Amino acid sequence: SDIGTLGRYRIKKKLGEGAMGVVYLAYDTALQRKVALKAMNPRDAFDAQHRERFLREARAAAAVRSPHVVTVYDVGEELGNPIIAMEYLK
Repeated sequence: SDIGTLGRYRIKKKLGEGAMGVVYLAYDTALQRKVALKAMNPRDAFDAQHRERFLREARAAAAVRSPHVVTVYDVGEELGNPIIAMEYLK
């Protein structure tokens, strides 16, 4: 069962939390696959420096092709909150 939605992503469960955001196991309804969805902490989403750092992290990860770095599928914003959809690894 879903605990919520964020745009096209159905949130399944919380996987972890860090300084910049929360990572969820989610289902991408457009691509029909599980993803790790990182959403920026809402309290930081309105701070320009925090937003830029979050998005810079996404761009840096997306530029790397390595078996040791997760693949970034999507970067966007839902309800004013930056999100990063990444390959889900168990």
